[in-house]
Amino acid sequence: MMNFIVKTHKKNTIYDKPHFFVLNKGMNSGKPQNEPFTNGFVVIFDNEVDSENIFWIAYSLWKSKFWHQHLIGSVISFLRLPDFKREFFPKSQLMMDEHEAHVKHLEALKVLEQKEKQFHENINLINDLRRVILFRYLK
Repeated sequence: MMNFIVKTHKKNTIYDKPHFFVLNKGMNSGKPQNEPFTNGFVVIFDNEVDSENIFWIAYSLWKSKFWHQHLIGSVISFLRLPDFKREFFPKSQLMMDEHEAHVKHLEALKVLEQKEKQFHENINLINDLRRVILFRYLK
């Protein structure tokens, strides 16, 4: 059984245990990240392996727009901490129960994330080259 703590992140707080942050405001609510958000939760673990596994579960829930059904607020939508806890604990447990499939999916997600990063870098290089060629016409 995996143990983790979810609580509201307070600015300038330093966590000594493995952790990641989850955005709780806007249409990207539920987005996990290793850098702190101004408006977010922190998920704290006892070891790094659990942190890595749960991070990718949180990532998959965010990418699949799972949290959109739990957003409240008329102008700026946000995700409440009790709603996040109530839904996140069972979902993460369910996904970890199928550990072998989870590991395969985790590796596939990491590869896709790496490919996406390379793709964006290539797009930026193409745009830079296009800019250089167009600037030659301005001389």
